[in-house]
Amino acid sequence: MSESRSTSLATEPAAAPARAAAAAGAAPLDAEIMLELVDDTGVTIGTAEKLWAHQQPGHLHRAFSVFLFDQQGRLLLQRRALGKYHSPGVWSNTCCGHPYPGEPPFVAAARRTAEELGAAPGLLCAAGTVRYDLPDEASGLIEREWNHLFVGLMTDELRPDPAEVEDTRFVTARELKELQAGKPFSVWFSTVFEAALPGIREIAGRDW
Repeated sequence: MSESRSTSLATEPAAAPARAAAAAGAAPLDAEIMLELVDDTGVTIGTAEKLWAHQQPGHLHRAFSVFLFDQQGRLLLQRRALGKYHSPGVWSNTCCGHPYPGEPPFVAAARRTAEELGAAPGLLCAAGTVRYDLPDEASGLIEREWNHLFVGLMTDELRPDPAEVEDTRFVTARELKELQAGKPFSVWFSTVFEAALPGIREIAGRDW
């Protein structure tokens, strides 16, 4: 089940907030990771521990998904690290995750991109929201998310964190289809990609 809501692109330079947030905003390694629970209109109604929120039957929570492109209009994909408890080893969009309670989604998206890829977005634009309920048969978990979508540009050299990212690849629209035909992708990828397409085309062109 998915419900997308589009907005016109709201553009902000992302490098400075991403670097500052990555330095100061990360949770301690031994702390529980908390996220925001939301109602069916996206309004925050509480908090929950991350893993608990993803266990069946699932609890609707706030998330974000990022799609970044290079100057040739190619999409940056990441293959998730093999050691991750959720969807290890599959290809997915540039970055995805969950804001900390009270953290604006834009700040969370910029922060997490810098943490995972070792490089901050050069440009980050809000591209609407999408709500979905997607079970992951491989892990037994479920994605029940109110997802804030962002598109933008990546111009810095990547230095991926091996604990988070197994591999990265820039792909054209044709190369993405070929990769999807032969490799496993995250259960949420197609849903968030389709919802973000209007914003993607504003950033990367009509070829997408």
